[in-house]
Amino acid sequence: MSAQKGLLVLAALMGAAGVALSAAAAHSDSNLNAAATMLLFHAPVVIVTVVAARAGVLRLAIGLGAAIIIILGAVLFSSDISTRAFASRPLFPMAAPMGGMFLIAGWLVLAVAAIAARKQ
Repeated sequence: MSAQKGLLVLAALMGAAGVALSAAAAHSDSNLNAAATMLLFHAPVVIVTVVAARAGVLRLAIGLGAAIIIILGAVLFSSDISTRAFASRPLFPMAAPMGGMFLIAGWLVLAVAAIAARKQ
């Protein structure tokens, strides 16, 4: 499986998990909506990043790196929130803030990928 296809599969799984967490949030008073939102918001970003990188609008290697960082951030953030809701404990100390920092970094790397693109 190519890196691009793998990223698209992960984005689809993020979307599915986001929908599942949204459904669970509808039946609880926890912060699962925040976890769902992170996944549902960033899954399309990963898909568009892969498509834009393949089209040359983003520098391929940098764009795919940005997508990986965004996936790591969204999964880390939402996993911590979900673990707190379902198991009443954090994933590990500072997991959600670390996930947030990965997300910020991923967006910044995405900007670099756009600046470094060969197509204008």
